Amino acid sequence: MTDTSSGLLFTGADWDFATLQRINDACETIARDELGLDIYPNQIEVITAEQMLDAYSSVGMPLFYKHWSFGKQFAQQEASYRKGLMGLAYEIVINSSPCISYLMEENTATMQTLVIAHAAFGHNHFFKTNYLFKQWTDADGILDYLDFAKGYVAQCEDRYGRIAVEQTLDAAHALMSHGVDRYPGKKKLDLRAEEARARARRSHDESAFNDLWRTVPVGPLKSPTELSGERRRVLLGLPQENLLYFLEKSAPRLQPWQRELLRIVRHIAQYFYPQGQTKVMNEGTATYVHYRIMTRLHEQGRISDGNFLEFLRSHTNVVFQPEFDDLRFSGFNPYALGFAMMQDIERIVTTPDDEDRVWFPDIAGAGDAMAVLRDIWANYRDESFISQFLSPRLMRKMRIFHLHDDPAVAEGIRVDAIHDERGYRRIRRELARQYDVGLIDPNIEVVDVDLAGDRRLMLRHSVLNGALLNEADALRVLQHLSDLWSYDVTLSEVDASGAELKTHVASPRMMAAAA
Repeated sequence: MTDTSSGLLFTGADWDFATLQRINDACETIARDELGLDIYPNQIEVITAEQMLDAYSSVGMPLFYKHWSFGKQFAQQEASYRKGLMGLAYEIVINSSPCISYLMEENTATMQTLVIAHAAFGHNHFFKTNYLFKQWTDADGILDYLDFAKGYVAQCEDRYGRIAVEQTLDAAHALMSHGVDRYPGKKKLDLRAEEARARARRSHDESAFNDLWRTVPVGPLKSPTELSGERRRVLLGLPQENLLYFLEKSAPRLQPWQRELLRIVRHIAQYFYPQGQTKVMNEGTATYVHYRIMTRLHEQGRISDGNFLEFLRSHTNVVFQPEFDDLRFSGFNPYALGFAMMQDIERIVTTPDDEDRVWFPDIAGAGDAMAVLRDIWANYRDESFISQFLSPRLMRKMRIFHLHDDPAVAEGIRVDAIHDERGYRRIRRELARQYDVGLIDPNIEVVDVDLAGDRRLMLRHSVLNGALLNEADALRVLQHLSDLWSYDVTLSEVDASGAELKTHVASPRMMAAAA
């Protein structure tokens, strides 16, 4: 499989673990010495198709607690795979230290080289250096925390019953997207210490919670209305956008073990939060890195022309972008857009034209493309990346334009931005807005609780551009929230002027009693 006299890393399609080691070492030399990448230690594991499906069902994590939804996803995906209705990823990579890369055993030697370059070095560098991951995730502690979470859920099932645990997790999963801190400022969590602190924290939280509800102030000096304002909000920390955090700390009837389950789901949601904001950048970085490494290996004579052609075929499929009128079009392929922008930035830095110098005066002609790219990878997310670095030339090349479809206008669709200076800026702004979590995710906050009355929980959805919540979905999620809160919940949808547009109400169901 290896022709040492020619300097090739491998010949043919077959590979063994010694071959993988040579491939990894060759890729690492280029990644560190030529591209200047900063990476976590790598841990490469080869898995079967069934293990890959299992990783799919548990959102790619090597350790996870049991839940029926994971089994459902596994069954659906396995059936589709067996029928030939879906393929499997060549790899899955975990944001941890060491950085774990799962490689499919069916991959050829060329594909193993590609995915090692892509995952073990491209994604790895992005995970370690991007500010969102550094701010919100604990790569050193995530594996230990997942091991703790898996064991804790199993202990709860043994002690309190599978149904009671399942109902709590169902409700927590429904609220998972509203269980994250969206703004910096809080102390970064040390996940390694969670298991050691869990018992003391649950005891303290329960004591603090009891004090809160026991000492709601009443007396002749202030009316209930006054108390239900300033004092109530101070005690409960309102308004609060992190719904799982609020329930964990303040829900009247949750048991300590249920609060810990909410905390587990909340920490896992926070771990994934940066990935939703960096899909284009993360995949664009990894694709650019694997292209640079594979090209360099070919230039060095480490992979043959035939293997390089095999790589190019796969790479071309990965960055394929259907045209807007193609039936396969479903938006921008993050691999295609990210890779195109990385290559375009390289061009702007090394061989700019006059247009580039006007649009990008800070980087045009800077000369060191990798230094510029490493800085961008470290300090931007998708929304800010696109809004600052999408160039007019790339817009023309990808034939990007902006359509506006207003159902209230009889004429229907109109072209809202074309390829002129004003159009370029509008296209870039509108495309960037599609990746802005502040516009994608609904802004829902807990704003008040009727402590003096029926303890109704009041939430507010600040509506943007008239986009109300889907009523059926809102009621289903609100039902889970009400079950955890144990009292009625009201969600008001209000516009920028404060006018109430719609109201949703849910009452708690009887949850399974703990065994």
